[in-house]
Amino acid sequence: MASTETTKTSALRDVMSVEAGLDALEAGVTGGRTPFRQTFGNKILPPIVATLVVLAVWQALISFKIVDDPTRLPSPADVGSEFKRAWLEGTLLDYIWTSVSRGLLGFLFALAIGTPLGLVVARVKFVRAAIGPVLSGLQSLPSVAWVPPAVIWLGLNNSMMYAVILLGAVPSIANGLVSGIDQVPPLFLRAGRTMGATGLKGAWHIVLPAALPGYLAGLKQGWAFSWRSLMAAEIIASSPDLGIGLGALLENGRNASSMSMVFEAIFLILFVGIAIDLLIFSPLERWVLRSRGLLVKS
Repeated sequence: MASTETTKTSALRDVMSVEAGLDALEAGVTGGRTPFRQTFGNKILPPIVATLVVLAVWQALISFKIVDDPTRLPSPADVGSEFKRAWLEGTLLDYIWTSVSRGLLGFLFALAIGTPLGLVVARVKFVRAAIGPVLSGLQSLPSVAWVPPAVIWLGLNNSMMYAVILLGAVPSIANGLVSGIDQVPPLFLRAGRTMGATGLKGAWHIVLPAALPGYLAGLKQGWAFSWRSLMAAEIIASSPDLGIGLGALLENGRNASSMSMVFEAIFLILFVGIAIDLLIFSPLERWVLRSRGLLVKS
């Protein structure tokens, strides 16, 4: 019996791999690793050039006295000095780690809740009719709206931070999975049922792999909501017991009327968001596209 189920699962995987191969042929994908020179020119150099252009324009605004009030726009050198001061004091990495550790842990909690919730909503019609619109409404609700009630319910602690992250990220993850499942070809589902892949086994071997592109898009959006929710919570709910994260650093800069510190916090928030996307989500996206024969080299 076990060997029969294994054979059926293997056959279904063969069908999916054949489809991926056909997609690869249709897309004109060729094998081989992209040369580093091409990767550098296409992926690395453009953002470097864009950053240099932004810095040049920024410095020009200061040098030509288009904006000559440092309380409105500090110079790049002033912001650089703020980074240097934080680094020498040993607080720069602490700011980043305080927020990143909270954000990633909260996102993992949201992932553990949003994935089964999205699967149930997508597969059970009554549940979808009951809470599907609620999830969409929660996804459109600004995450900052959850901070005051979370503080009242849980107090000024890390639990409040995680609650705000969950309320912001879970709807996005669940809706992303629902969208991915809705786009699964019916042929896969019929083939899975014919081969005995029903219930949890069908969800694990058929539904989730086939819905992976949409699910991954939901994860990326869920992380964006997690990060924004955390920043809102850190800006509004500050306490010595919570430490100083990037949101608190931004609020401290505002309270001190230090635009250099404000820009420091903004750049660090942007840096973390870009780094997480490049280090985690972009490789996952390339792997999914490559496994389906859809990664076309330019």
